[in-house]
Amino acid sequence: MPDRVRACVRLARVPEGGLQMAVVGHVEWVQFGHVARLPRAGAVEHATDSFEEPAGGGAVAAVALARLAGSATLVTALGADEQARLTLVRLRELGVEVRVAAAAGCDPGAAPPTRRAVTLIDAANERSITTFGARLDPVGDDSERAWEGLSALDGTYFTAGDLDALRRARAASRVLVASPRARGALGHGVPLDALVLSAHDPLELEAAAGVEADAELVLETEGSEGGRWRRRDGAEGRWQAAPVAGRALDTYGCGDTFAAAITYALAAEMDLDPALELAARAAAHCLTLAGPYGRE
Repeated sequence: MPDRVRACVRLARVPEGGLQMAVVGHVEWVQFGHVARLPRAGAVEHATDSFEEPAGGGAVAAVALARLAGSATLVTALGADEQARLTLVRLRELGVEVRVAAAAGCDPGAAPPTRRAVTLIDAANERSITTFGARLDPVGDDSERAWEGLSALDGTYFTAGDLDALRRARAASRVLVASPRARGALGHGVPLDALVLSAHDPLELEAAAGVEADAELVLETEGSEGGRWRRRDGAEGRWQAAPVAGRALDTYGCGDTFAAAITYALAAEMDLDPALELAARAAAHCLTLAGPYGRE
């Protein structure tokens, strides 16, 4: 953990033994590459510095929480393929305990492949993502052992799963934060401590509009402009982006890193201003990494 993030963590009221943190969400096996510009129709661009990682919102947030809390658990769904095996190996290397549940809408005996994606980072360090295959959402009504022993959690971040998974996460967690990418799991009256979304993402804005009533706090990120927040009681405000210490490499994972850090800060009972400072610094640090975790 970088010193500038660690300094904010000291503001947290962390109990002896640390916080018990989890993520319920999706994983994608992602190939990253840099291009001078995104290809226009009919053009060919050659990517450089190519590498692969298990990523997607669930994996990125789980690694960010593991780095803040020392460990984290990820409940996810994976295919029966080599990418699934590599995902388990890599995330465990990064301090994440992975629990594999069945995928929503899928026959457990005929699991689809793990979702794949290609992420291109252009000369302005902005990422563009193309996914291949269906997103695999973990289910809560699962005969497997994915949910066994998950109780008395301090905080959980929810990016994907069915309604049963959301209810299990709520029952197990003091603090529950969600992304509007959780789609159909949200909007059924399950209370959220916070909902985190990008103000620049039309799909997230549209999805959030129907579920904000379930959230005590709504946070809209605006990249380099910081972001804005509003509470159920009508209070609202803004926060500033943290300075980037080092060279910005790419924006992949910054949003989910921010959401993971907010989950950690709320679980640690930090006041909102220092919680937002911690999350902004964590996101700024992610901006300096190659890929969401940094490459050794």
